[in-house]
Amino acid sequence: MLKQSNIAPNIALSRLLQLASPMLPVGAYSYSQGLEWAIECGDVIHQASAKTWIADVLDIYQQHYELPILYRMYQSWQADDMTAISDWDAKFQAGRDTAEALAESRQMGYSLRRLLNDVGSLSTEFLEKMNALETPAFPTVYAGIAYHWNISAQDLLHAYAWSWVENQVSAAMKAVPLGQVAGQRILLEIGETLPGSVAQAMCLEDFAISNFVPGLSIAGCRHETQYSRLFRS
Repeated sequence: MLKQSNIAPNIALSRLLQLASPMLPVGAYSYSQGLEWAIECGDVIHQASAKTWIADVLDIYQQHYELPILYRMYQSWQADDMTAISDWDAKFQAGRDTAEALAESRQMGYSLRRLLNDVGSLSTEFLEKMNALETPAFPTVYAGIAYHWNISAQDLLHAYAWSWVENQVSAAMKAVPLGQVAGQRILLEIGETLPGSVAQAMCLEDFAISNFVPGLSIAGCRHETQYSRLFRS
């Protein structure tokens, strides 16, 4: 079994906050994941509609696709099952249904893996296993380092979901635009739903995992040809 770092719970919390921080240099701030198109076409025009869009994507897509797969990736790292890790990584990437969404997952995965190789404090065993993966997606590397740093699965999913919501709110603030207070109101309201979203994602059966969100897929495709834009996807 792949060994976890022997770190105290309070240090694990620090590592979790580091992973969730917008300062993590993986380029997450560069992506709107279709939200910029929703703003362009008039579906998102103010605080209420921005909150509705973000909350719906969290509930329909994140809770039923990215979060449950992230949980299974964590369990696979825990079991030191590299075959399962590769399989779940392939399934996740296959479900990124636009060219930009797939490129985003791979670019952020590359950036996080490069960062972890450069920090110089991780075990050789973990680095060898992580580096053996071919073009891993961001959640695959994220789950691996979270397990290695002794972060619980529930805390991992909560931090991942929070980071996603925060990036979406930041994108809305720039592109709608929204003010700082409006952004904080959205974070407060959606933040209250995250524990339930995480719990639901951890209970989801394999057969129920689904990326079927047509509106989000269309927004992602339209964004690829949007004439003027701030974000890469």
